[in-house]
Amino acid sequence: MKRFSLVLLLLLGIIGTAYSFLVSDAAGFQAPGLARIFLWHWPCTIAYSVMLFFGAYLCIQSLRTRQAHWDLRTTAALELGAVFGIMVLATGILFSEVEWGAFWSWDPRQTSFLMVMLIYMAYFVLRLAIPDPQVRAASSAVYFLLSVIPQLFLIFVFPRLPQIAQQSLHPSQTIVMGLLSNDYKTAACLTLTLLLWLTGLLYRQRVRASMLNLSLEDLP
Repeated sequence: MKRFSLVLLLLLGIIGTAYSFLVSDAAGFQAPGLARIFLWHWPCTIAYSVMLFFGAYLCIQSLRTRQAHWDLRTTAALELGAVFGIMVLATGILFSEVEWGAFWSWDPRQTSFLMVMLIYMAYFVLRLAIPDPQVRAASSAVYFLLSVIPQLFLIFVFPRLPQIAQQSLHPSQTIVMGLLSNDYKTAACLTLTLLLWLTGLLYRQRVRASMLNLSLEDLP
C-alpha cells in the first residue's frame, strides 16, 4: 500500500506539472505565460497556513503533556511550514519581477509576508539558543503560540485593510472575483492536493527519524 501511494503520488505529480504548462495563458497580466507561477505560489500559501494552524495545535499538545514526542512533532511540522513560507516568498519575488519590473517592489502584501517569515523563523533561532530540552520545548511552544495572532493579522487582515489594499499591486481579488479560468482553477487545486499529500508523507518520515534519534539517545 505504501509503495502504491508513492507511485500514485509520483504519477499525479508528473500529470500535475505537465498540466500546469498546458493551461491557457492568464489574461490581464504583463506576461500571461509566466503568470503560471500562480499555480505554485497560491498552493504554497495555503499549505503554509495549514502548517501554521497544525503547528499551533502541536504546540498546545506539547505544553499540555510536556512529552518529548510532541515537541518533535511540532518541530517537524514547523520545518515544513518554513519550507512553504520560503517558497511563497521566492515565487512572489519572481512574480514581482515579471509583473512589476522589480524583484522587490515593497508592495504591502509582499512586505507583510516578509515580516511573517521573520516572526516565524525566530522560532528556530529561539530553539538554538536554549540548550535544555525541556526548557527549549516549553519556551519555543509558548513563543510560537504568541506569534500566531500577529502572523494571522499580517496574512489575512493587514493586506485587506481598505487603505492598504488600495496601494497594493497584488492581484488579491483574482480568485474572489472569479477571474481565473476553469483550467487554472483545476491546475491550482491539483497542485495544492499534491503539495498537501507530499507534506503528509514528509511529516511522517521526519517524525519517525526524530523518534528513532530520541530512542538512540536514551540508550545506555
